[in-house]
Amino acid sequence: MKISVLLFVCMFFVHFCSAQISVVNPSFEDEPSDATTPQGWLPCNDLTTPDILPGFWGVYNEPSHGNTYVGIITRENGTYETFGQRLSVPLKEGSCYFSEIDLAHSTIYSGYNKPIKLRIYVGQSKCSKDQLIFESPLIDHKNWKTFKFNFYAKGDYEYITLEAYISEGEFSHKGNILIDKLRPILRCGNA
Repeated sequence: MKISVLLFVCMFFVHFCSAQISVVNPSFEDEPSDATTPQGWLPCNDLTTPDILPGFWGVYNEPSHGNTYVGIITRENGTYETFGQRLSVPLKEGSCYFSEIDLAHSTIYSGYNKPIKLRIYVGQSKCSKDQLIFESPLIDHKNWKTFKFNFYAKGDYEYITLEAYISEGEFSHKGNILIDKLRPILRCGNA
């Protein structure tokens, strides 16, 4: 009887763990600092690291979860900040997934004060953008709001990338977006 119960618990645990995909440090906890990627995350381009907030660049919004969050920007010259990491378990081609993330905007960010969007990609290598899985609307609210997104993986992907974004083409401006509390990625039907 004990072996049956133990076997059932182990099978449940394996099923539960395989049903969710997580990232290291999903609430971007670290020592507040400018131009620094939080622990567990990797910069994707030179000179494009996020800021760990609050406390720098005039940004003092409270976090939605934990003690810190990140802010990323777009610039007038069309450049933007982006960062990412390897997922705990690869996404599988053809499978449906969903997740949530908290987003806000700071009305003051050292001149990078206009609203922008967040794009989230998944890919087969570090910082690759093989599939766009989420694009937010323009985030112009100071209070945190949770955004839900779902997608079907078009390939087997091991990495996730978060990117500040404004629009295609020539239009760009100095803007910011604040990011906190990325939830685990779950397979559809496993809520």
